[in-house]
Amino acid sequence: MSSNDPLRTVLDFFRAFEGNDVEEAIKFVADDLEYVNVPFGFEAGTVIGPDGMRAVLGPAFAGVVRNEFIVRTTATNGDTVFVERLDRHQLANGWAELPVNGVFTVRDGKITHWRDYFDMNVFATQMAALA
Repeated sequence: MSSNDPLRTVLDFFRAFEGNDVEEAIKFVADDLEYVNVPFGFEAGTVIGPDGMRAVLGPAFAGVVRNEFIVRTTATNGDTVFVERLDRHQLANGWAELPVNGVFTVRDGKITHWRDYFDMNVFATQMAALA
């Protein structure tokens, strides 16, 4: 498990996801996690806790063979971590790539808030091309 270093916690969280293991990644989130996929809207795109994260990401990654998270830029301010990254998802027909900015709050070695910002059109176009 990760230390109380917020950046290390977030990077370890992504490493757990590279094997497409949602259950392993959940070990890095707090029971009261607030996870927001901003392009879906703050109300519609928000889930709470590990069960909420599992309900969203389990089906989203069901067809994914492997994930890669290429971290381009990080910034940390206290317990807040900003991560600019390229999310790569290997599907049966090829790779989908999505530039994402994420903002995380980490307390006591657990992610309590996670907001992802990405262009929904880029995501939809890539998924359509791989269908």
